[in-house]
Amino acid sequence: MNRIDKKFIELKKKGKKAFIAFITAGYPDLTTTGKLVLELEKNGVDIIELGVPFSDPLADGPVIQEASLYSLKKKTNLVKILDLVKSLRKNTDLPICLMSYYNPIFCFGDKKFADEAIIAGVDGVIIPDLPPEEAKEFILYADKKGLANICFLAPTSSQARIKIISKIARGFIYYVSLTGVTGSRKSLAADLKANLIKIKKVARIPVCAGFGISNAKQLRQVQEICDGGIVGSAIVNKIRENIKRKDLAKRVGNFAGRFNV
Repeated sequence: MNRIDKKFIELKKKGKKAFIAFITAGYPDLTTTGKLVLELEKNGVDIIELGVPFSDPLADGPVIQEASLYSLKKKTNLVKILDLVKSLRKNTDLPICLMSYYNPIFCFGDKKFADEAIIAGVDGVIIPDLPPEEAKEFILYADKKGLANICFLAPTSSQARIKIISKIARGFIYYVSLTGVTGSRKSLAADLKANLIKIKKVARIPVCAGFGISNAKQLRQVQEICDGGIVGSAIVNKIRENIKRKDLAKRVGNFAGRFNV
């Protein structure tokens, strides 16, 4: 049982649902990323997703694409991100997941990545462009090491697909709440509740929804249906708005705190 599992057990005992925050590692720099993680924790975030910057982030909208390219220009890579997590572990026990496209992990080496991630203190990995059918060896190895492989389901997922993902996913299932890329939306998808109820009937682990959650009201709506909500673009956009301020981390932390009221 890793930190993600423990966190969901802890939240369930308290009658609470997870607030998961995504930020791009290295945006605007890795030192600030470390400060952001600690400020987000202070302001009620339960799990952190650190985005590994990639040159072709196909699942992401313009806000996270811009952050990813900015971070790449600062020479951010997996080695530096793992070092950051290792450093953060001196100050926090907050569950940390890496959200990475497969190419950086493939270049790093699948097994080496799983080994180094666990040593650094990473709890889970989310790989948007690696279907489970093509990741059997990696999933087995990560599972053996205690690294949660967090899998996706979407509005288009069939009942058969839901059953497959429910068997192999670890940590939590990431439900992509809309057929599109990341980014803030004015309203949640009309079929969100029905789809989450359908998944929850089959899932053996927590189910959390992301993509498009832009404010506290939307987060609460999601949390009422499943085990947690994921906020990404809204937080990354707040970083962009404050990128030249010395108190960036504090401002972003306070902004995230508004989701938790």
